[in-house]
Amino acid sequence: MTNPLDATLAPCDDHDGKWVLTMSRELNHSPEKVWQWLVDPDKLRQWSPAIPDRPLDSVGAAQVRETSADPVLDGEVLTVDPPHELIHRWGPDDTLRWRIEATGKGCRLTLEHSMSDRGNASGNAGGWHICLDTLTLAVDGTPRGRVVGLDAMTHDWQNLNDRYARMLG
Repeated sequence: MTNPLDATLAPCDDHDGKWVLTMSRELNHSPEKVWQWLVDPDKLRQWSPAIPDRPLDSVGAAQVRETSADPVLDGEVLTVDPPHELIHRWGPDDTLRWRIEATGKGCRLTLEHSMSDRGNASGNAGGWHICLDTLTLAVDGTPRGRVVGLDAMTHDWQNLNDRYARMLG
């Protein structure tokens, strides 16, 4: 779909003992339209690696899982500022901060994924790259369906992981 260099990648930096991977994507849609793809479980089901048990449009507990066969992870929505910022947690170690900024052509979506282990950064970057490709297609009206688990291997995850590993050092 796209080259890893097409998604803006900031280094995976240490922020108070947590590693933060930052990725951005330009979308040709309004912040209000993109916001719905971050909070609505039916829309998340089309691109996100984990699906919540409720809309992510209010602060509070939310359980998430990748597939119905996977264990449930405790999550929590920490901050909601539509259509600008959503911060939520998946499991004990991963916090996702989504920011949406209007641009002349639509918006810039930025993900800051905080994790405890920097060793997961390139794999997470490769996975998020595929998810952001899938999100872009879905918002554009040409959905391909979620890519989760081993399906990522058929969407060039290994090559993306390797390239991000070189970029991140």
